[in-house]
Amino acid sequence: MRTIQPVTTDVQRLKDVLAAFGRRRSLRDPLAAVCEELGLTAPQIHALAWLRLDGPLTMGELSRRIASSEKTITGIVDRLARRSFVQRFRDEADRRVIRAKLTRPGQKVAEKLDEATTHAMELLLGMLEPTERQQLLRILENLHARMQKRAA
Repeated sequence: MRTIQPVTTDVQRLKDVLAAFGRRRSLRDPLAAVCEELGLTAPQIHALAWLRLDGPLTMGELSRRIASSEKTITGIVDRLARRSFVQRFRDEADRRVIRAKLTRPGQKVAEKLDEATTHAMELLLGMLEPTERQQLLRILENLHARMQKRAA
């Protein structure tokens, strides 16, 4: 008979594994190299990634996705706009709302970041057997579905 570990034990194991991943800089190198080359900060990378994935977003939407205050997001968007990576515009439906969107240069940078992320994930997932990859993806998809149900 298999003993079921309490969630608290699993939480500590997960924290330990994630900390061990965090110590392995080699897994972050492809993305870190692009960021260093472009002089981008982590929040700037996140903003570019979300704008690439979801299109134009309000400052509030970006702040929730990046887990920063709207004041901080405004500064991030200001710096990205100065580099011509993003552009602000007023929402057509509500002129009080300001949205940020990628410019053509911003789209190119976001695509370069996506390519680096894809490469890093290929290296990471390539360490697993195909069945292990499928198990991992199934578990993450199940976790996401359950999180969605809780949020509803």
